[in-house]
Amino acid sequence: MWDAVVAGHICLDVIPDLAGTAGQSFDQLFRPGRLVEVGPVLFSSGGPVANTGLALQRLGISVQLMGKVGDDLYGRAVRELVSAVDAGLAGGMIVDPHSYTSYTIVVNPPQVDRVFLHYPGANGTFRAADVRYDVVAQSRAFHFGYPPIMRSLYANGGAELTEIFRQARATGATTSLDMSLPDPNTPSGRTDWRAILTATLPFVDIFLPSAEEILFMLHRETWDRLHDHAAGGDVLHQVTPALLSALGEELLLMGSKVVAIKLGRRGFYLRTAGQPTIEAMGRARPTDAALWSNREIWAPAFQAAEVGATGSGDASIAGFLSALLRGGSPEETVTMATAVGACNVEAADALSGILTWEATHRRIAGGWPKHEAMAGAPGWRFDAAQGLWLGPADARET
Repeated sequence: MWDAVVAGHICLDVIPDLAGTAGQSFDQLFRPGRLVEVGPVLFSSGGPVANTGLALQRLGISVQLMGKVGDDLYGRAVRELVSAVDAGLAGGMIVDPHSYTSYTIVVNPPQVDRVFLHYPGANGTFRAADVRYDVVAQSRAFHFGYPPIMRSLYANGGAELTEIFRQARATGATTSLDMSLPDPNTPSGRTDWRAILTATLPFVDIFLPSAEEILFMLHRETWDRLHDHAAGGDVLHQVTPALLSALGEELLLMGSKVVAIKLGRRGFYLRTAGQPTIEAMGRARPTDAALWSNREIWAPAFQAAEVGATGSGDASIAGFLSALLRGGSPEETVTMATAVGACNVEAADALSGILTWEATHRRIAGGWPKHEAMAGAPGWRFDAAQGLWLGPADARET
């Protein structure tokens, strides 16, 4: 039995080294007609199948990967990169001779939020029938990522996505879902994501979107307002504790059992349902359901020497799931999510910065400093021993 199956979007990441451009704004760098001298290019497998899956493997979790590539040069490169980590990991990959492999050119200047030039490729044809449910039945957890850039999964009201989670949940595995931010100018950006999530979340145990993603999908007016107010800056700095609490409650009502919202440099937010619901979460359910019931936690991010943010959200999810699969408490789980995410940003690609489980724990225990998340937020209280904020809905007594 494997600890986890990680399925969904996979691609080849093409990452030019832009370290020599430090100090220049994005607009200065990319003016029409300008030649920008850069460093060597890094090729890496990308998308949540590779990013989350390989990070889990490095953290000591046994993993099977399920994605779809074309029978082309990029597809061979993806399979070779995955196999170089572990020869057995690429066994669940589908090679489609009628599709081209997805790729992403990652434009990632220092201290500037990254831009992706993305071709969906074979990911756009991924369907419910492409998942090996016999393998899922031999795994404790099933994680799926990035349906907003997988055309077949948001077409027809998201019927294929809902079917994937219905069948995966029926095997008894604990299910988790990660999203990506839809492009407003594409069919994905015009899709009724509220309807898709309403149909799918009852089969999802752990829902792990970013704050931007879920605001875009459920509250577009709020997303637009925050973007206008940020004026090109980081939208996540506009997210308040009250807004997070409201989102967490809404997503629990829609059917998710555990809500984990990624907040980039501001950390990680957790909201959980009551004990009977937690106890019904499948084979990777928390060891202590009472400890996990009715929790609300905001974990501040660890300070990091940031090189690039490629795959940082995927890495945070790997930290979260690895702690959950080891029977960790909610406090340990959100702490590992932020720690693994912080390690990730200290390298240009999605995997090189990830440490082992033991090395990550040593770094935390060594007094790794954190950013301040939201000092003085009304209704929240600070747990100094854990370095975490507990929200108004948190049931733990102080």
